[in-house]
Amino acid sequence: MSSVPQGLSEFLHRYIPDIEQEMFSFLPVQEPEAYMYGPMRDYPERGGKRFRPALVLLACDVFGGDMKKAVRTAAAFEMFQSFAVVHDDIEDDSEMRRGKPCMHKLHGIPLSINVGDALYAKVFEVLSANRELLGAEVSLDLVEEMIRGSRETFEGQAYDVGWIRQQCVPSEEEFMTMLRKKTGWYTGRGPCTAGAIIAGADPELRAHIGDFGEAMAIAFQIRDDLLNLSASEQDADVAPGITSGAYGKERGGDIAEGKRTLIIIDLLRKCSPSEQEDVLEILHAERQLNTAEEIERVIALVKRYECDRYAEEVCLAKARESLAYLENIPANAARDTLGEMLDFLVQRAF
Repeated sequence: MSSVPQGLSEFLHRYIPDIEQEMFSFLPVQEPEAYMYGPMRDYPERGGKRFRPALVLLACDVFGGDMKKAVRTAAAFEMFQSFAVVHDDIEDDSEMRRGKPCMHKLHGIPLSINVGDALYAKVFEVLSANRELLGAEVSLDLVEEMIRGSRETFEGQAYDVGWIRQQCVPSEEEFMTMLRKKTGWYTGRGPCTAGAIIAGADPELRAHIGDFGEAMAIAFQIRDDLLNLSASEQDADVAPGITSGAYGKERGGDIAEGKRTLIIIDLLRKCSPSEQEDVLEILHAERQLNTAEEIERVIALVKRYECDRYAEEVCLAKARESLAYLENIPANAARDTLGEMLDFLVQRAF
């Protein structure tokens, strides 16, 4: 398990409870409790690292803004994360999320789709409530950023699920475009840009912090894809926390879902024609038809052709790119904490 730098750990333990309190204040206990409001609180209550909302606060702080005024927006980004993974789990037919069965496995697809929709609507309810804190103009800027980022996320997801449906394998360049859209915005650029907007940073600095966040998010996702192949089966049953916990998803789930990851793209261009045929057959099969033995066979090929090492190199290159963007921002304690977050998310071993 990776250790969290002390400065980052102190920051998270100090401010994440405020973000969670704000988020849950918008998730009331009311009817229809069993079919909507209870499940809406499910994924947020399971925990998580909460680094996306933390980025909002740090990006605000790094430009001299008042972090107290950024807490509500930070809560909106965590709400977006919950919405996104509810729908993502359905589309991928995933099994585990944060140490427990995915929502659609517990409640069925129709109810889960509605819960995801309700969470997405809540995102804009939260952002609209910023008017009393930030004024109408800044609040509208934040809403427009969320709309722009939502579109990017949905376009990225369209590529991700479309490739599976069409049974095609993208080029590495096409994959990186998908990653920039699907993960780069809501995991990095969006939260960082929102914090800069609240702080009143000028457009150039907003671009720098956004570029930092996007490159970090891409490195984070590649690391996540690597962890999917190295995690033990036990890791799926332990929910990740702010500074502790395990992976929270099933080993080899990306392969079972037919995901086109950088690792798989590299494998398919390195392995023999017969091995390529075998891998594609596994990727194209219905998830429930794939056996644990088949998943492990693909993982063994990844190791043999050192595709994990290649993905590791790309991950670290993106991390260096992210750090270079961060160095364009004036030095202060918040920038140091952002650097610690980059290092932690990229180097984590769980």
